[in-house]
Amino acid sequence: MSSPESQSVADTLVQWQKVAGRQHLPWQNTGDAYRVWLSEVMLQQTQVTTVLGYYDRFLKAFSTVTALAQASEEEVMQLWAGLGYYTRARNLHACARQVLTRFGGEFPRDVAALESLPGIGRSTAGAIASLSWGLAAPILDGNVKRVYCRLFGVEGYPEQTAVKRELWAIAERELGRQAPGVYNQALMDLGATVCTPKNPNCAKCPLMKRCVALKKGMVGQLPQPKPKKPRPSQYFVALAVRSKHGEVGLTARQGKGVWRGLWMWPHLSLEGVDQVVDWPELAPLLQEIGLQADERQQAELVRQLKALNRQDWLVHELTHRKMHFKVLALDGVSGGDLVALSDRAVPRLVHKIMEQLGWT
Repeated sequence: MSSPESQSVADTLVQWQKVAGRQHLPWQNTGDAYRVWLSEVMLQQTQVTTVLGYYDRFLKAFSTVTALAQASEEEVMQLWAGLGYYTRARNLHACARQVLTRFGGEFPRDVAALESLPGIGRSTAGAIASLSWGLAAPILDGNVKRVYCRLFGVEGYPEQTAVKRELWAIAERELGRQAPGVYNQALMDLGATVCTPKNPNCAKCPLMKRCVALKKGMVGQLPQPKPKKPRPSQYFVALAVRSKHGEVGLTARQGKGVWRGLWMWPHLSLEGVDQVVDWPELAPLLQEIGLQADERQQAELVRQLKALNRQDWLVHELTHRKMHFKVLALDGVSGGDLVALSDRAVPRLVHKIMEQLGWT
């Protein structure tokens, strides 16, 4: 029998996968392109432990890609709410519809055709093709980039064009042709369970004797992080309204914003942290939810606004921006176009504001 050092990376990892890889994930070993695709989209930027519950709820609601395609966008967004990165959900729905209209409800068994679908890039296409049908297609998700950067000593930020090109070349070269699906799953599992971002367990790694980063003492430095850019800050006044019976004042977000298709508290964008706001700017927020404030409510909102200081901003951080909210609240109101929270797809921020107000 050949030693691990003389075997190819693919052969070593295929053997390792069979005894040490993850076997318990519900989308594994199904040969079902719909389930693989759904899991791959959900796992982008999201931990497995978070995805499991959403994955299960999606399958119960939409057992096939056709069922998902025939659902409304609101139904999809409501099930996705809280998982974040909402463009993924919109692309998921658009992709399902194209699978139905262009391919008769079956995912195409061709990497280029898969890449032509909304939200499916090269790595996701490779995962679907290899994990579902055993096709020889490479992948390069976040876990795999980390493994390759350390294993082959690739320096530089992995999303830089030249570095990504080098990593794709490695992925093509090292791809196991005999069992590409098992190899790709092994790569993902190795990155998720052994070659982790922090405190990797190098002693348990089947590739440790050939790892360049380990030999050079660079495991903690690779992959190199993205050059830091300050995230722009945005400032808002948000209005939270609740009725005596628990209905809340939310509005459906339109346009191209991050919360398009979701329901959010009415809010006013500010030009900066020091912008002065008074009643004329607040009144339209109430009108958005069909309310006309009486004198007492008007005075209360103005009082809250003037009582707030710079320490009272609620901070909500997204990948590319930092959002600061001054939250005003009216509780126990009657009238207006208030809705039941459970009936609406909402971003995490809606609950975050309710938690700050003690409305949970």
